[in-house]
Amino acid sequence: MSLKNAKVLTISQYIHPFTDGTGMAKVARQLPQGILEGGNEIRVFMPKFGSINERRHQLHEVIRLSGMNLIVNDTDHALLIKVASVPSARMQVYFIDNEEYFKRKAEVVDDDENFFPDNDERALFFCRGVLETVRKLGWSPDIIHCHGWMTSFIPLYVRHYFNDDPHFEDAKLIFTAYDEKSEPLDKDLPKKLALEGFGKDVLKGLKTTTDDLQKFAMGLSDAVVKGSPKLSRGMETSIKAMEKPVLGFHQEPNERLEAHLDFYQGVLEAALV
Repeated sequence: MSLKNAKVLTISQYIHPFTDGTGMAKVARQLPQGILEGGNEIRVFMPKFGSINERRHQLHEVIRLSGMNLIVNDTDHALLIKVASVPSARMQVYFIDNEEYFKRKAEVVDDDENFFPDNDERALFFCRGVLETVRKLGWSPDIIHCHGWMTSFIPLYVRHYFNDDPHFEDAKLIFTAYDEKSEPLDKDLPKKLALEGFGKDVLKGLKTTTDDLQKFAMGLSDAVVKGSPKLSRGMETSIKAMEKPVLGFHQEPNERLEAHLDFYQGVLEAALV
């Protein structure tokens, strides 16, 4: 069973070689290429962290996609879209950029390993930016695959913000959970989401740590993937309780690709039943 002619949107916090070679960065680099080579369409997005060397990786701004303003926490922020090609693959990666949120030279922690206090807003901006850009591209994904806690607002936006948008109405959401350190988010996050029009009923159960945010995202997704050989006990328990299709961890790249193609196909076929 192999996936063919599907449109797969990959959204990842990290992608190799633009960020270091974490497990997530490697998976989010290899999977889309394999999906593309298997006869499918892809779009790939990540944040334009200040640590990414634009000259070395030959990033350039996509003027026709840039220029929108997104409101986060009642403040206007300009959305810049950049693009680069992955050497050795016929694959482009789109980057979501903004002067205030992504100019700093670090990714999610400062020099003293402190989690940035505005990481919740950076994640909100990133997730909205991806979906607005996909709409502007006029592209309708069959599968939206999220990697990393920073993509956790994607399921919320797709299900409750863009729920009447024809670009996303048939998309299946898949969330990959990685063994990431759980960090505290701004306690005002629910207020910021309320400003975007999300009601209390929708946000019920959302607590403010990155682990809780990922659990919340998985709850809104159609299927879950284990991205690390071992997840925290709390994460494992949550996944088990969700009663959704779950793809276990695969270390070897070719096995991982085959398993994902079968898993995607199964999720799409389940939607037709």
